Amino acid sequence: MNRKPLQAKKRALRVLRSIKTVAAAGLFCTAFSGCSTLTQPIDGVPANRLPPQFFAEPKNDLVPVDISLLSLEPPRDYQLAGGDILGVYIEGVLPFNPPNAPPEPPPVNFPDAQSTLPPSIGYPIAVQDDGTLALPLIEPLKVEGLTLEQVREAIRDAYIDSEILRPEKARPIVTIIKERTYDVIVVREDGGNLSTQNIAADFIRGTSDRSASGAMVKLPAYQNDVLHALVETGGLPGLNAKNEVKVLRASLADQRKRAQFMQQFYAQQQAARLDPCACPPELPEDPSILRIPLRVKPGVVPNISAKDIELKDGDIVYIESRETEVFYTGGLLPGGEHSLPRDYDLDILGAMAIAGQGVGSAARTGGGSTFGVGSVGGVPPGRVYILRKTPCDGQVAIEVDLAKAINDPRQRPLIQAGDTIILQYKCEEELLNFGLGSFFTYGITELFRN
Repeated sequence: MNRKPLQAKKRALRVLRSIKTVAAAGLFCTAFSGCSTLTQPIDGVPANRLPPQFFAEPKNDLVPVDISLLSLEPPRDYQLAGGDILGVYIEGVLPFNPPNAPPEPPPVNFPDAQSTLPPSIGYPIAVQDDGTLALPLIEPLKVEGLTLEQVREAIRDAYIDSEILRPEKARPIVTIIKERTYDVIVVREDGGNLSTQNIAADFIRGTSDRSASGAMVKLPAYQNDVLHALVETGGLPGLNAKNEVKVLRASLADQRKRAQFMQQFYAQQQAARLDPCACPPELPEDPSILRIPLRVKPGVVPNISAKDIELKDGDIVYIESRETEVFYTGGLLPGGEHSLPRDYDLDILGAMAIAGQGVGSAARTGGGSTFGVGSVGGVPPGRVYILRKTPCDGQVAIEVDLAKAINDPRQRPLIQAGDTIILQYKCEEELLNFGLGSFFTYGITELFRN
């Protein structure tokens, strides 16, 4: 009797039983100890069932504001006000000449190197803060809002009416020696040009010092606007600054309004803390601070008036950093903190790519490489959760099926500041990976051993 076929059959049965045993052990261990769906459950809401208020506002379609709206339109003729310095020459009066003495020629004044004014003639006389011009032998003249030609005529008429000069001798010369300027404070937190891709993380970790920079700039009349203040200190806000400009007025009325606003807000917060069922209020918009957006929706023209962008002495132009506009990654994604793009949208697939995890590839850590599966290929993780903060210290977990997200853009939520992204295997994916790993590690070994 030939026993070889019988022995081969028994050997095959032993190998099959070994493989079944290993597979069963793998399924048991995975189900009760390795499946993160069971050990670390997250109650998520599918992205297609989430109400619209939980989604981030898209910004891909935003367009830059016409920067000419941030600049004052100068008048055709320069209009005088307090702080201007005029060059005035009045023959026989300024300077005074004795009778029958030849008149002195007027002095010539050359402007500073930074000035765009032409050379002027005359003796320097400043326009007072009340808008008047003090000249010899006559009452102060009200010149605020007048042009040089109008001031020249007003001086001539004043000396003729006072019978100090005859009409044929009254030929005053009026020029402008120095324009009035406004001292404006500019505080910028954009830190100039970007040198790294992860600016926000550098801020928080302390590896990059991008402290706010401040400057006091002197802006000439009709250039005392937001655009000139930005140009004098480095240009429009950089990529690590918010797409807006804040203007804080230096007037006492605005300062009192800001102080009253903060007192009311903190009083509301204190009252909310005393009530365990109350929701702490969020900081509303300060009515005393002007916010000028730099990007708006197509077709929208921001309501910016000349009064809004005009700056006075002591006003503050503030460029705020966006270092808190970050999202976090965890789970099977490499843990980290990443900054959000400023001018374009970032969906869940793009956020995973930024974190270093390509969609459809095996995870860098976790079950994807267990028992050698990473070396032969395994099932990639197919589910990701977006943990998003809600008002009153709440949270909503958005569940995204990556297979559906790849095929349907509506299944790809946009990432917003403060989100935490957690990548996980589905339970069946982890079971399959564990089974593949067990087979390639133990099954093939057992097959060759028998």
